[in-house]
Amino acid sequence: MRPARAVVFAYHDVGVRCLKALLSAGVEVSLVVTVPDDPLERHWYGSVAETAADYGLPLIAPAEANTPELLRRVADLRPDFLFSFYYRAMLADALLRCARRGALNMHGSLLPKYRGRAPVNWAILKGEVETGATLHYMVARADAGDIVDSQAVPILADDDAREVFAKVTVAAEMVLTRSLPGLIAGTAARTPQRILPGEYFGRRTPADGRIDWSRPAREIHNLVRALAPPFPGAFGEVGGERWEIQRTRLTALTAARAPPQLRGIDGRCYLSCGDGTLLALLAAANARGPVELSALSAQTARQPLPLR
Repeated sequence: MRPARAVVFAYHDVGVRCLKALLSAGVEVSLVVTVPDDPLERHWYGSVAETAADYGLPLIAPAEANTPELLRRVADLRPDFLFSFYYRAMLADALLRCARRGALNMHGSLLPKYRGRAPVNWAILKGEVETGATLHYMVARADAGDIVDSQAVPILADDDAREVFAKVTVAAEMVLTRSLPGLIAGTAARTPQRILPGEYFGRRTPADGRIDWSRPAREIHNLVRALAPPFPGAFGEVGGERWEIQRTRLTALTAARAPPQLRGIDGRCYLSCGDGTLLALLAAANARGPVELSALSAQTARQPLPLR
């Protein structure tokens, strides 16, 4: 009996780990399709292209995902399965139909929550205490096909997006590894999804990281950790300068209601937020580089800096 044959569209850490999971399970990967690297992006994640080269797999990185040339190549391979692992484009129906036994996607949330773009960042931003990875069949609408399996992971109070993404990557590997025997045997579960309002989230841009200091401390903390490096970062004006706020921590400290400001207390820097709560500032940077907060705490104990 020949092994199951798959065409894999993949990028990022989830793409690397899930590609390796397929190979470990004995799936014949006939073609890997990845995304050309963006020279303006921080490449902090694993390379699908390097992984494919390491295993001697056929690899292409087309500038567009749904060209007639790509469709013909995939159709000629007659794959049993088509997999999408953090590939950065939706695949056309014609491509999905090339998979004789199903086309499946690994999504970085617990569907149906956080369909669409940047699910890890959105889950943190919204204050969720868990997220995960979901393997589902692909249909014309994004993240709407039948669910095969999912795995939850916790989001701790100070986890940033990179830490949560690492957990989601492990969850994705676990889900795929335990689902493959059923997929190959034709016995895997298929749970339909309901489509409800408010479950889709869009792409985030660097401008979305601007901090509204009038918001409660918890909301600002969630924004900071959702966008912490290597992501573009939350930012605001501190003393008239643009600062990237890189790491914060919630506290039980409060202050009299006043315009938002950065102040030093007992050798540490705090951000006074719209609800009167003081948010500890643990890391920040401005145009000159990292801010030396320990030295700044003495200065701002005498003269707080306004936040805008």
